[in-house]
Order: sequence, then C-alpha cells, then structure tokens
Amino acid sequence: MSIEKAKAYLAAYGMADKVIEFEQSSATVELAAQALGCEPSHIAKSILLQQPEGVVMILAAGDGRIDNRKFKDHFGVKPKMMPFDLVEEAVGHAPGGVCPFGIHDGVAVYLDESLRRFDVVYPAAGSGNSAIPMTTEELERVSQAIGWVDVCKSVTV
Repeated sequence: MSIEKAKAYLAAYGMADKVIEFEQSSATVELAAQALGCEPSHIAKSILLQQPEGVVMILAAGDGRIDNRKFKDHFGVKPKMMPFDLVEEAVGHAPGGVCPFGIHDGVAVYLDESLRRFDVVYPAAGSGNSAIPMTTEELERVSQAIGWVDVCKSVTV
C-alpha cells in the first residue's frame, strides 16, 4: 500500500507519526484544504511532468499553476503533463496521494518558489486521504529535492 511506503520513508526522518489520515477524501487540493481546515494555497500539490530525461515532480502551492514560458526557460522543454493512467506506475503513488516520499528512483523532485510564502505546507502522504504538515525546510530536506525553481504563474496573496 502506497501510504505504508510513504510512512516507511518518513520514518527514516522521524516524521511518520506526523502523517494525518482522514475519513474523507483529500485527493484534490480543495478536498485536502477542507479536511485540514486551511486555505487551498497551503496544500503542497505534486505536479507530474514528462520530460525526455524522465519524470519531473514539481511541488507547488495549491493555488499555483505551471507557467509554460517559465518552465521552458528553466528546463529547456515545453511542460507535458503525465497522463493520469501512468502516474502510479511512473512514481509509485496513485493520483490523489502523489507525494515525494517513497517514490521510484529516477523521479526528479523540485520545489516551486510559490511554497516559500508559508511557514507550514501540507503535501499528501501516499494516499488519497492523507497529508503531513511540514515546514518548507523540512519538505526540502525530506523530499530530497534537487532544488528550488520558479516555474509557476504568479499567485495573488
């Protein structure tokens, strides 16, 4: 089960006990925000893109959207969203629970600057009814992100 894989990964960082499991779905930004009682922007959503070199995961604020020009300027290619039916095979987590914890080797993880405006964000934790509160510093360390990028459209604060 994907949430168990994520929890095992998080345990290595002493964070498995921070995972929150909900009775209701948290599989979308809106549902996760409702379950947590926070603004949708505080959800750290995982955006999966296919590149010639492989899969790229961008963690962005829940109100962020990929800016095609910024993405192409940074990565050198036009962004191409991962088809829904290929997500679990490519990453190791099904849509709704995609997170950077316990993913397949070779997935390149980046954090978008849109997350930096928050003290705490809530990425999923491997299932469509889970999340974990993290500071952006914790997310950077635990996700083993390659680095920070600015590839989302400006959002209103």
